[in-house]
Amino acid sequence: MRINIKFALSQVKAELFDTPTGRAIYESLPLQRNVNRWGEEIYFEVPVQCALEENARAEVEEGDLAYWPNMPAFCIFFGPTPVSNSGTPVAASPVNVFGRVLALDKAILSAIPEDENVLVERAD
Repeated sequence: MRINIKFALSQVKAELFDTPTGRAIYESLPLQRNVNRWGEEIYFEVPVQCALEENARAEVEEGDLAYWPNMPAFCIFFGPTPVSNSGTPVAASPVNVFGRVLALDKAILSAIPEDENVLVERAD
């Protein structure tokens, strides 16, 4: 399942995994929101309710797409967050990793300001 994540002046392509959370996110698209920033993480609210999956974790990889149930939120990790102990991203609490950015360009995501509009849609 491929998606496009479109900002005002740029976009990234991503792949969603065939997991309960990946399928729920895909079914909720298209989705338009304003983004929040937390270190090198972009996140925004989603109209999806998912339980934490068996492999939920706080330590993630650059380029991971994750579902944070506390908001609930769609998270894009591209570098350290305020709770990171090293250069790798760490979520505020366990998340379901449900996808991955294809051809991660950290400069594009670093340039996205707080409150930027994002449109997430199916790529097929």
